[in-house]
Amino acid sequence: MPVAIITGASKGLGRALAEALAGRDWDLVLDARGAAVLEETAAALAGHGTRVTALPGDVTDAGHRARLVAEAWRLGGVDLLVHNASALGAEPLVRLEELPLDGLRRALEVNVVAALGLVQEALPLLRASAAGAVVAVSSDAAAQAYESWGGYGASKAALDRLAAVLAVEEPGLRVWAVDPGDMATDLYAAAVPDDDAPRPEPARVVPAFLRLLEERPASGRYAAPALLEAAR
Repeated sequence: MPVAIITGASKGLGRALAEALAGRDWDLVLDARGAAVLEETAAALAGHGTRVTALPGDVTDAGHRARLVAEAWRLGGVDLLVHNASALGAEPLVRLEELPLDGLRRALEVNVVAALGLVQEALPLLRASAAGAVVAVSSDAAAQAYESWGGYGASKAALDRLAAVLAVEEPGLRVWAVDPGDMATDLYAAAVPDDDAPRPEPARVVPAFLRLLEERPASGRYAAPALLEAAR
């Protein structure tokens, strides 16, 4: 069975993607900071009959990243690495004049540095896979300038650039930066708590990610809504 590492997998998009992969016979190594919720998620996904390992921890911890990859190796390797874990930099979001520098550092550490660290750790196993792929969960804020999204957007833009360069340096892999679009997630609620406009559940965009895995288009940046529209 193929093996995926998914960070930030206890809820939201990470959990929705993990559930879809478990239903397609993927073995999973899941990460999140909240141990209790992560364990509940892993137990639910194990009902699909696949092997699911939950490793609570912080992706900025090098030891934790090494454990994630070691567990994937025990399951058979790494065929897919999904960097979904994210930090906003401030909750709720604030204008740049108010953005705490420690918050910006945290966003960069989680969204960029940890993502590269995990790729570096997993790269030998990804190269050994017959269909190794990396998914960096991006954001529209990486490409567009939105008031109060500066710190988070800057970190996601940096993640996009790392993904693009990785694709050039590792032509044997597929490396996709994916903007999932608006979703009803805890992250968005923390970012803009006063915005209660209806948004799609994360499960609605998961088919876009599955399409990438099934069709394996060229490495690059993709928007989930566009992928879903093209599939109609």
